[in-house]
Amino acid sequence: MSRILIVEDEPRISSFIAKGLRAAGLTSAVAGTGRDGFDLALDGDYELIILDLGLPDEDGFSVLRRMRAAQIETPVIILTARGSVEDTVTGLQNGADDYMAKPFHFDELLARVRLRLRTEDSASEYSVLNHDDLEMDLLRRRVSIADKEIELSAREFALAEAFLRNPGQVLSREQLLSRVWGYDFDPGSNVVDVYVRYLRNKLGGERFETVRGVGYRLAATR
Repeated sequence: MSRILIVEDEPRISSFIAKGLRAAGLTSAVAGTGRDGFDLALDGDYELIILDLGLPDEDGFSVLRRMRAAQIETPVIILTARGSVEDTVTGLQNGADDYMAKPFHFDELLARVRLRLRTEDSASEYSVLNHDDLEMDLLRRRVSIADKEIELSAREFALAEAFLRNPGQVLSREQLLSRVWGYDFDPGSNVVDVYVRYLRNKLGGERFETVRGVGYRLAATR
């Protein structure tokens, strides 16, 4: 089972990521400071590191430089509130393998984690999701039905991805809020119902089955 190191000082975010990874069959360890993150990366056997930049004791860029100087070649995904082009470029130049800005959608983070964990040969297997005649290309960010491309907004794409990753499984509104709208959501919001209606209009109402009192399910159409 793959082990992920989360270097993040805000417990709410690190707990949210760890729970999501665990639900996806991945184990994780959490470090709340740059020093602890570096020590764990040096001594532990991790296949991927998720690194925040705004750590309490040192900047994440400094941690990343020390890791690479110490010949720690573990892939690193930077996850930070700093979303400028300059910060992105700096992160990649200092040895990061990917860069995501907060707030983030967990399913997008999970997709990036999975792609980094796969070998080049097997990565393509996980970059395209299919259900009946519905196809989603995660790398090209395209959705098509019977080879006809359907235009989706970023949020619609993320919601559709959540369903395609769990075909036939009932997903509660709370699960969908957490996965698509991130860790900071209003549990009383009806935004899930609104966006499921959008998907029904674009992808076909028969695909998204309402399970009364629970949530929604991606149903078979054949």
